[in-house]
Amino acid sequence: MDLTAGTGLVLEGGGMKGVFTAGVLDYFMEKSLYFPYIVGVSAGACQAVSYLSRQKGRNRTVNIGYIRDPRYLSYRNLLIHRSIFGMDFMFDEIPNRLVSFDYDTFNMARERLIIGTTECFSGAPVYFEKGKCDILRVLRASSSLPFVSRVVEIDGQKLLDGGVSDPIPIRKSIADGNEKNVIILTKHEGYRRGPFRARWLARLVYPGYKGLIRTMVQRPEFYNETIDLINVLQKEGKAFVIRPCREVHVKRLERNPEKLEELYRKGYQEAERIYGNLVDWLAR
Repeated sequence: MDLTAGTGLVLEGGGMKGVFTAGVLDYFMEKSLYFPYIVGVSAGACQAVSYLSRQKGRNRTVNIGYIRDPRYLSYRNLLIHRSIFGMDFMFDEIPNRLVSFDYDTFNMARERLIIGTTECFSGAPVYFEKGKCDILRVLRASSSLPFVSRVVEIDGQKLLDGGVSDPIPIRKSIADGNEKNVIILTKHEGYRRGPFRARWLARLVYPGYKGLIRTMVQRPEFYNETIDLINVLQKEGKAFVIRPCREVHVKRLERNPEKLEELYRKGYQEAERIYGNLVDWLAR
């Protein structure tokens, strides 16, 4: 009996906080636990591709091993390339030459992977599916943070970070038919997002993208409503939530490898701690 049948795996973004998710997914790989449907945005989507290529430890190597490399994350990138992350380095040099990505295993994986992005004119989420898109190009779009990344164009659409319009894509998973969902969050229990205070900057940087600005302003309320929805689903037995046990002292653009390694270990240890309960929940 397949315990994961009809169950989705939902992955929040969070920049470098995503190493928590990397730890959880590495433990899942050790246990050969794979879900038939995965949906993620931004850092969550990036962690998902190495999970589906069955490359345990790859996310750890990429996200922690290269964090001090200025080609990966630096203000030099922002000045030269208008993106604080080195997108060509991350989505070309690393997967194709430095830490090889197993395209064959990824492409042959039976699991569905949905990646969320944000369309700039409307501010609405746009989703792409594995096998029907250029996966690295879509990851680049989903990971392009507003203000510190360039807009990515795919099929004539202007796209940015998927976490802007759908930070925790649980509604997408439910709409796609998953009655039960395992949700990996990168913030601790009780976290609430505060109001957006950079509307003036958004208007200055994105004068032609009124939908994007509107979504940015509404994002805190939508995020908090999504957490409320997840809490309800959890009480109803329809969601199993994995999150850091306490507040995470890792910044979205964290460059301290020791802090990142500690958060990765916390993700792995939390997955190990809850694994028995998760298996019992899946069997219900």
